[in-house]
Amino acid sequence: MRLSWTLKFSVLALSISLLLFLSACNSGAKYKHDKYDYTANRSLPNAKYGTVYTVKRGDTLYSIAWAIKQDYKNVARWNGIRSPYLIRTGQRLRMYPPSSKAAKPKTTKKTYSSGSSTKSSSTRAVKKSTPYKGKAPQGNVKRWVWPTVNRKVTARFNPAAGKDGIDIAGKFGDAVFATADGHVVYAGSGLRGYGRLIILKHNKTFLSAYAHNDNILVAEGQNVRAGKKIGRMGSNGKGRAILHFEIRKNGKPVNPASYLSSR
Repeated sequence: MRLSWTLKFSVLALSISLLLFLSACNSGAKYKHDKYDYTANRSLPNAKYGTVYTVKRGDTLYSIAWAIKQDYKNVARWNGIRSPYLIRTGQRLRMYPPSSKAAKPKTTKKTYSSGSSTKSSSTRAVKKSTPYKGKAPQGNVKRWVWPTVNRKVTARFNPAAGKDGIDIAGKFGDAVFATADGHVVYAGSGLRGYGRLIILKHNKTFLSAYAHNDNILVAEGQNVRAGKKIGRMGSNGKGRAILHFEIRKNGKPVNPASYLSSR
């Protein structure tokens, strides 16, 4: 009789241990993409103002201009690039305005960013999407909606400390929304420190950025409406689920809290 109770207790303890183990495995597998290798970004792009930059696979004119905190229209003008601002791998771009004595830029052929074999590259072959009807938005942004359901800001705008946007807390896998009507001009992981990044162009003045996504749900060239789900929240590389959100006005960071709707 005593042996029977001991055996039952052992079986019960073993069952509880097995259930706890399976529970831990399931919770970890739910967001298997959260363990993203951010070291892969360290060699991409390293554009600096005042230098000449060689375009790498995964770059776009917008991501390069973003890296040096300049208006993409300025970078395009410095290099004689016209709309739709297409560049090619290996192309050398001036990261500063030409001198007044510089020769006029030669007429350049239309160039295209090369494709990439990696899933996260910004220049991978883009499948034809079904954007909303009408032209890409070019008017004023009347209202900026919050890019997440949660509005808990854990890091505020502080350019002096290298914080060009805000961090919004949430849960892994939370939906990330377009803050206003826009056009996807970058979707990839080629900008150091941003992880999986989406950049939207709202008009000739404003761009917005959504960093540290676990998944990107839109493709470059796609038009999106305000409130459309464009990604899923991932990790900032320190194990915390956040969205790093920025707004740029004429290439310069501005405080997103001054633009986001209070409702």
